[in-house]
Amino acid sequence: MNFYGLTRSMSKKGCSPDNSACEGVFGRIKNEMFYNTDWSGVSISDFVGILNNYLQWYNETRIKKSLGYLSPMEYRRNLGLVA
Repeated sequence: MNFYGLTRSMSKKGCSPDNSACEGVFGRIKNEMFYNTDWSGVSISDFVGILNNYLQWYNETRIKKSLGYLSPMEYRRNLGLVA
């Protein structure tokens, strides 16, 4: 990883709490965005744009009960973690 100038965003290999959090996010993406959609004829670049729009909506607009009915970005702003 250091060769490419990247920093690992999760803890050590095989850390189940990290894995379950990642699996939860990927599962939600698949259920809310990917499944029940006909992707035939959609190019990779179009798919990347659609996925990016979904992730932006997920972080900036979609409210979560566990965050006090705020979006993740609103919650982080209220904590002073982001500008």
